[in-house]
Amino acid sequence: MKSRESLVRLKGFQVTEKRRQLQQLQSMMAEFDRMAKELENQIAIEEKKSGISDPNHFAYPTFAKAARQRADNLQVSIRELKVQQEAAELALEEAEAEHAKAAALEERDGQMRIRA
Repeated sequence: MKSRESLVRLKGFQVTEKRRQLQQLQSMMAEFDRMAKELENQIAIEEKKSGISDPNHFAYPTFAKAARQRADNLQVSIRELKVQQEAAELALEEAEAEHAKAAALEERDGQMRIRA
């Protein structure tokens, strides 16, 4: 049956797309994490250079304040992406289950045609 073959291909495409989306989220999270660590290193260097590590001190370096804010924003983004990643993982599992079901139906139909 052509419609079953089409369904299997469609479900396979959906699985591939869900995997791509999941990989993209993971790449973004890794990149944001790398950027946050780099900012933390820059903050540590700036604090060491100025001798002031208290962000509330009046002479705390403005670069360190700005970098700390960017690093905090990146951590918020990472947490939000983690939620999206969990949803994408669930969607991938569902798509894989639907693909497996469609493939099993196609295989069963193929075996029935051979017997007939």
